Amino acid sequence: MTHLKEKILKYKSAIGLVLLCLLLSVITPTFLSVSNILNVLTQISVNAIIAMGMSFVIITGGIDLSVGSILAITGAVAAYLIKTTDNLFVSIVVAIIIGSLIGFLNGFIIAERKVQPFIATLATMTIFRGVTYVFTNGTPISGLGETFGFLGNGKVVGIPFPVIVMLIIFFIGAYILNETRFGRYVYAIGGNEDTARLSGINTNYIKTLVYFISGMMAAISGILVASRIDSATPTAGTGYELDAIAAVVLGGTSLSGGEGTIIGTLIGAMIIGVINNGLNLLNVSPFYQAIVKGIIILIAVLADKKGQ
Repeated sequence: MTHLKEKILKYKSAIGLVLLCLLLSVITPTFLSVSNILNVLTQISVNAIIAMGMSFVIITGGIDLSVGSILAITGAVAAYLIKTTDNLFVSIVVAIIIGSLIGFLNGFIIAERKVQPFIATLATMTIFRGVTYVFTNGTPISGLGETFGFLGNGKVVGIPFPVIVMLIIFFIGAYILNETRFGRYVYAIGGNEDTARLSGINTNYIKTLVYFISGMMAAISGILVASRIDSATPTAGTGYELDAIAAVVLGGTSLSGGEGTIIGTLIGAMIIGVINNGLNLLNVSPFYQAIVKGIIILIAVLADKKGQ
């Protein structure tokens, strides 16, 4: 019985997702259609990519509130460059570099200057949201062209391109976290940073890198969002940090650090996407969706506390 209970607790997120899908398939038959499943995966792709980077951060015991602002500024930079240079490669690379550097800045402030992650990333969230407004002059950058639009709206053998990007990123993230020394160090720091430091791990370097990864993921998401809606707006990404944190927590990652999986984060993002999609199919007001999401996050946090 104890062994069964441990199994259930270990796979509670996956079990919850399956039960949720079964329930919605009974309530609304269109839920399990191929087109709707692809729609759900497309809708969650941006949040899932941000959440993948957030997983590394939270496993170390940190938090990153700046990802929404990074999404906005990098989306705006990519949009500006594609309009002025018409060079897709340059637009993507420069945007990703900027997002990664902002992440590196977060990591440096937290690791080297010993500022609490919540405060440090709250500050950079505010700063770069303001920078986005200045850069765009408070107006959207639109009319980005078909080539750029393919990134957010195109399909490869019938699969939406953002879904392909998401799956590739999660495969790489899972490999890094599970199969590399860097991944083991990430878990070690989250488990006990002082012990990790005494065992010879360069904790400052590792912590800086996880925020670097988080910034990079936010930048990729910023490009996809701008491409999907054919516009980069200064308000893009508002609240996305909360959705990403929710996906990570729902996926079984502990907010106190030291445990969690990339696959769990993907499942967490899917749970949020399935709930939103199901409520939309049932014509439930978006206002109620926010309430439901908040309740689910609270339940997940309480479950995490109970399991500790």
